[in-house]
Amino acid sequence: MARTFTLTADGGSRGNPGPAGYGAVVSEDGKIVAELYDYIGVATNNVAEYQGLIAGLIHIHSLDPDATVEVQMDSKLVVEQMSGRWQIKHSNMRELAAQARAAHTPSLVKYSWIPRDLNSHADRLANKALDNESGGSETHAPVQINYLTDRLRSDEVPTTIYLIRHGDTPMTPERRFSGSSHNDPGLSDDGLAQAAAVATVIEDIKPDVLISSPMKRAQQTAQAIAQSTHLPIIEDEIWTELSFGHWDGLTTQEVRAKFGEEYDAWLSSTAVAPKDGESHNSIAARIEAGLSHLVDSYPGKKVVVVTHNMVIRHAVRITVGAPIDGVFHIDIKPASVTSLTIWPSDGLRCLRMVSNDAHLS
Repeated sequence: MARTFTLTADGGSRGNPGPAGYGAVVSEDGKIVAELYDYIGVATNNVAEYQGLIAGLIHIHSLDPDATVEVQMDSKLVVEQMSGRWQIKHSNMRELAAQARAAHTPSLVKYSWIPRDLNSHADRLANKALDNESGGSETHAPVQINYLTDRLRSDEVPTTIYLIRHGDTPMTPERRFSGSSHNDPGLSDDGLAQAAAVATVIEDIKPDVLISSPMKRAQQTAQAIAQSTHLPIIEDEIWTELSFGHWDGLTTQEVRAKFGEEYDAWLSSTAVAPKDGESHNSIAARIEAGLSHLVDSYPGKKVVVVTHNMVIRHAVRITVGAPIDGVFHIDIKPASVTSLTIWPSDGLRCLRMVSNDAHLS
């Protein structure tokens, strides 16, 4: 079975053109497998960005030539050019794009833009190359080592993240697909009561930060928590639910009847997305970046994130290092609490609690 990797890449030039370098981070199932960086002499920012992409794709191809790759970069130019949406007018950019396409089968690579603050790891590697005017690579053996026992005895304070699934909507009891497409239902009466109940639990935790998906059902749940904690709600699209495209609002039976082949393909591969929707590979990369961003932004803090079923399922899977299809073996109850801790020094993760809804009984 082909493997699935996430590649984040960045490049920088001090002078544009000026001394330039790149950094690239290769991850698999939420674990870093390689860090790449190099000083490339005098070049522009765009050249350095492309060189980071090429280095990452070459490394992934050496690991598995049939692997699917989710590339995330903060260079709009590289993402749009490699996605085929922007023309490549300059000959040197065309040559670099050709090298990137030759590095790994283009049909296996998907590109997405991320904000600069979600690309901080690759940026640090690029600056390392620039500062030292040298290159290097650090590969991470895919073996499980128990660091947690010693870490729990250390003085380092981890970031603790409480993931709250929103309360019931009218669609929840019917198990209808309810993603981030055109449907955006609010909470039902039961859902509002659930939100009030989970708010009392969160009040006792005394969190430092309250973040919410922008979707209505999450916002209403977050509002109940904000009233009990007196924290402002920070809206962040990273925590939006998986988009189910034109399946949104339908039951599984209705999707099977109308889009049988598409549904079977979706069940068979995490790289497949419903029409106008999002694949599991895509949301996995988004949530992995989101978790890292929380730790970078709020080291040692208690952070509450009000979000959705698929988002929390992927966060749990990433935390325990399960393969991406492990998401199909997890379910998160409405208005439940899932908690995990991440140590800022190296990103070590620990799952504390999953889908606890004792407060609703």
